Amino acid sequence: MDEIELRAAIDRVLPGVRADLERLVRIPGIAFEGFDHSQVERSAEAVADLLRGVGLPDVRIVRAGGQPAVIGRRPAPPGAPTVLLYAHHDVQPPGDLTEWRSDPFEPVERDGRLYARGAADDKAGIMTHIAALRAFGDTLPVGVVVFVEGEEEYGSESLETLLREYRDDLLSDVIVIADSGNWDIGQPALTTGLRGIVNAFVEVRTLDHAVHSGMYGGAVPDALTTLSRLLATLHDDNGDVAVAGLVRGSAAPLDYPEDRFRQEAGLLARVELIGTGRIVERLWAKPALSVLGIDAPSTGEAPNALVPVAKAKLSVRIAPGDNWKSAYEALVAHLERHAPWGAKVTVTLEQGGEPCVVGTSGPAYDAARAAYAAAWDGVAPVDMGIGGSIPFIATFQELFPGAEVLVVGVEDPDSRAHGPNESLHLGEFARGCLAEALLLAGLG
Repeated sequence: MDEIELRAAIDRVLPGVRADLERLVRIPGIAFEGFDHSQVERSAEAVADLLRGVGLPDVRIVRAGGQPAVIGRRPAPPGAPTVLLYAHHDVQPPGDLTEWRSDPFEPVERDGRLYARGAADDKAGIMTHIAALRAFGDTLPVGVVVFVEGEEEYGSESLETLLREYRDDLLSDVIVIADSGNWDIGQPALTTGLRGIVNAFVEVRTLDHAVHSGMYGGAVPDALTTLSRLLATLHDDNGDVAVAGLVRGSAAPLDYPEDRFRQEAGLLARVELIGTGRIVERLWAKPALSVLGIDAPSTGEAPNALVPVAKAKLSVRIAPGDNWKSAYEALVAHLERHAPWGAKVTVTLEQGGEPCVVGTSGPAYDAARAAYAAAWDGVAPVDMGIGGSIPFIATFQELFPGAEVLVVGVEDPDSRAHGPNESLHLGEFARGCLAEALLLAGLG
């Protein structure tokens, strides 16, 4: 098919793709503990049905001790490459339902955007693959392996085992990871670098039991005050991460105007930005450290007693070029070294994932740049980093060293993935579907 035929084919299949996307997001497939995992099973079955529906002759639901993933395969025509198309079908929990304008699992269109949990991250990625395959029908110019994971949002714990077990089935010349986004509405992008992640718990103990705050206050440090002082050492006065030993790099030469960034982040009017350097460097090439939660008595139930123990969850995003194990060791050393008043500090690892740099040269990248520019009517894609983490990309790079890896997606700065009122810009979604179809044609 040429570009004109592919544009017509995408236009023809989009209504059905939209309907199937809505059916998919109605399934609350959440892999987190405490949620109904039968819904993840339903989600995997729905994905398998979609892959069978586009004519893939070999479709299987697989697992390696975790949540179900789906593999669908179609052999390449003689002399053509094989392309692995990745997405994930699990979603984040909806969070506080009072912050949603509509039911998170009942898709609603408002002002050209489709609102629902998973509408953007990452069921749109699944349906981008489906749209491209439907557009080609029986004339697909490449071999494809569609791999749709079922626990990405929960840490991809079983993914490496799956990749190793099914490595021969997943062998490919090009890997397309559809789990990222674009620079802006109307401006496509290729993701060329992602930060890694270290999540850990820090517990501070000052007493072996709670004591009367009047009888002992003034001489005995409570654990909450002690924890607060410890957490305050993690940043310097400018807001840069103060943990020694973390890598700091440089970012792509893109201008991210502060007014645009503040609006997209939802920053309150008088709140200052933290850190130093260009905004894109702070987001993509330098470490970030956040306190995600604290275990402590609630204010409504707190007695007049000194708290003996307090615990916080920390999340460190590490820059490309770093590695998570050394970053974790640096964090532990900092926390132990800065323990206030001799308090007992215990650090426990929850999760570690590697950062990665994605190469930007080769025939697949040339085909991608041409495809995205055509789909966005002459607007060439920019290379951009991502402040978030997709640790399994490094795993793909390790296990499939001969494959070119492309990281793409249809999210935009207002998609609000992981937050309330997640949404998909339907116009950008249509362009993303066309871009993938054009990419497969170019690779073929």
